Order: sequence, then structure tokens, then C-alpha cells
Amino acid sequence: MSDRSQLQEVEAFLKAHPDAATVDMMIVDMNGILRGKQLGRDYVKKLYTEGVRLPGSNYLLDWTGQNVAGYDYGSSDGDPDFFCKAAPGTLTAVPWAPRPAAQVIASMEDADGQPHFADPRHILQKVLARLAEIDLTPVIAIEYEFYLVDQDDAADGKVHPARSPGTGWRSNTTNVYGLDDVYDFADLLGEIHSSCAAQGIPAETIVSEYAAGQFEINLHHSNDALKACDQAIMLEHCIKQVARKHGTIATFMAKPFAHSAGSGLHVHVSLLDKDGNNVMAGEMDDTVGRPISDTLRHAIGGLLAAMPESMAIFAPNANSYRRLQPGAYAPVKGIWGGDNRTLPLRVPGGDEAAVRIEHRVSGADANPYLVVAAILAGMHHGITGKIAPPAPTVGDGYANPDGVELPVRWPVALQALKDGSILPDYLGAEWLECFHIARAFECDNHHFTIHALDYEWYLRTA
Repeated sequence: MSDRSQLQEVEAFLKAHPDAATVDMMIVDMNGILRGKQLGRDYVKKLYTEGVRLPGSNYLLDWTGQNVAGYDYGSSDGDPDFFCKAAPGTLTAVPWAPRPAAQVIASMEDADGQPHFADPRHILQKVLARLAEIDLTPVIAIEYEFYLVDQDDAADGKVHPARSPGTGWRSNTTNVYGLDDVYDFADLLGEIHSSCAAQGIPAETIVSEYAAGQFEINLHHSNDALKACDQAIMLEHCIKQVARKHGTIATFMAKPFAHSAGSGLHVHVSLLDKDGNNVMAGEMDDTVGRPISDTLRHAIGGLLAAMPESMAIFAPNANSYRRLQPGAYAPVKGIWGGDNRTLPLRVPGGDEAAVRIEHRVSGADANPYLVVAAILAGMHHGITGKIAPPAPTVGDGYANPDGVELPVRWPVALQALKDGSILPDYLGAEWLECFHIARAFECDNHHFTIHALDYEWYLRTA
């Protein structure tokens, strides 16, 4: 989109929203955390022309927002500014704001006008370009699981599922798909629905998930993968802010409760050829129970090959690995099959046009741009290399002794990322090195922190 057409976009928006006094400029760091600036109404046009300056190190901070020791970004290089420009089509009003306001996603450019190497949106675009070279367009649908948590208890250091605003009742049972749980939070969830509609976020369904206080929202599929991820990050922001307005906390932690289900970020993906045909559909496979093609099989083969080195992206922090347990609808081995939720790679039901892979590996705490980039990189690797997958799994996936061994502990996953040979070609070796250093920095800090369990187990007995 040209600068002039982009300027027309913002001018039309400001004319339609004369009371919007501020605009939140949002960039998405490697952790999926929104950072940026709040811009005055008269200043926002700079985002659509020369750009608004922000330190490039914002993309490379650890989870707590501090600079990372070990690479030359942040304090080591003087922390230089670069220019951020608005992502077309992401400027929208903020329905939940106490005063009229707006928000827009931005991407960063280097001093020479090239995409900044650490911007997750640009990383995804690089992978999409590789698929475009072989005339394939991904169709993406994202599902988010999250918990509603009691805000007052959390302030006192205790974490419990939120109480129903209407009854004061706190559920403690697994009432999966229970409509009563949805009605308990009808005002909050209803405002999420209406806010999504106002912001153009295609939220299709909200369901009560497999634990007290856990919900899932599904987004409609899109043949624009970058837009799908923009909508996913906007959805997460919307859920958090509407929950805050209603006096509760929405958390996308992968495992906020030790004995309850973890929260995942599930990605459904199919591929279209240049004529719009779904290349994942083919002949009926009786074992899988779906009409699948060799292209789908090769995509599965590539996903499994790339999965060990991708785990540090799918599970990006210490808590992420609490979710990876047998029998918990989360992966412990790389296997695949038909309509089976015990598998990390599932081929759901539907007609030929809907044949797709559901990638169930990532936690809800991961960055959606990086998750989708890693998934598509694995698929491209498998398709171009014609990698044959192992036989599909039937029945309980956790009972299958075979499959690709996955690193389900953080230090092991970081080593697999460092030793990986597939992702550097797609995501960029420089960025992967930075991602590894940042995660290792955080892993070390977490390891050397004394946790409550240390005192419970060892204080009197050691």
C-alpha cells in the first residue's frame, strides 16, 4: 500500500472518529507482548508517512521487559531508534476504553528502510514468501484457550479461578462445554464478542473448556496468514482488557494451575494452489479416515522433522513446560493421525475443501506470528523435500511408544533450538541466535531463583 493510500486510511478513520484523542501504537515483541507508544491524535499521521521512532531492542527484551546480557542489542549498541510504520488495515477504535481512543499495529524498518530483522511480522512474511515461490497460499485459523482468574486473590499472591459476577460462585469442576459457565460470565464474554465485532476480529465461538475458569475462542479462517496473526494478537489484547474492565484477570499462561488443563494456541492450516484448490485433499486414507494428499503427508513429515527445534518457540518460557504432560491434551511426542485430540498433529473432520492440519503443540503464551512462521517453515521443508511421515497413530496417542522425541524440558528445548538445522534457513540465523540467547538468559535467571517448593521440600530436611 502506498504512503498516499495509507494516509487516506488514517484520515478517513480520524474523520469517522472525531472524539478519539489518542492512538496506541503497538508492536509485538518476541514474547508476544505488546509494546509501543500512546500517540496524540494529531501525531498519528507520522505512522503512515515517515514513521515513529522506537528502540529496536523492544523486540528483543526478556519476558520481564529488561535488556538481555549476551548480545549487541540494547545497552551494548547504544540502544538506537528505528522507524515504526502502521500495518495497513489494523487501525481501529478501542471499544472498551474509558475515553474515545484507537489502536494500530506497527512494524519496524531499519535505517535503510528494510524490514527489521527481529520484527515477528517480518519473520512471518519471509516464510510466506517461500511458500509463494512454490505457488502455495496458507489458510490459517487460530484458537486461543485462556483462564479467567480472581483479581483480588491474585493481588494477595493467591491464584484461583474467577468467581461468577452474578452468583459469587467459584467453579471447581471440569464442566467442559458447559453453558452454565458461559452464562456465569455473560456480561464479560458478551463484551468480548461485541468488541471483536467492532474491531473486525472474526471471533466465531466461545466455549467453556476443560477446567474451571477456562474458555476458548475460535477465529474464522483466513487466506492471509499475516492478517490472521494480527487478529489473534488483537483478540488476546481485547480479552485481557475487557476482563480488566470487568474486575478480573484473563491469563494466557500455558499452565496457571498444576492440576488443571493447560491452555493452548491451536493453529488450523491448509494450503491453496494458485487456482484456489486445497492441495491437502486427495484420496481417502482409511487409517486417517480423511481424503488426504501426498502434499499433506509431506507437510506432516516436515512438521515432525522441525518439531524438536521448534519447541522453544511453541513453549517459550518456564511455565510453558508445565503443560507438556502425558494425558493432558498437550504433546510429549511427535505423532499424527485423524480426528484425535490426543495427537499433536490432527487431521480434523470436514469435506475436501476443509481438509487441513490442526497443530496442537503450542501453548497460549507463545507469539502467534512466530508459531505460524515455524509451522509453515516445517510444512515448506517437508513439501519441498518430499519427507514421508511415519504411519498415523490410531487410538490413545499417549500409549504410542513410537514417535519423534520432543524436548519437554526448557533447557533441552533451548539446546535443540541451538542445534537445529531447519529453522535458520527460514526464520534467519541472526534472529534465532538472539531468541536463543534471550531465552537462555531468562532460563538461567529462573533456575537460580529460590521457589516456594524449595522451602517446602528442603528447609527442614536438608
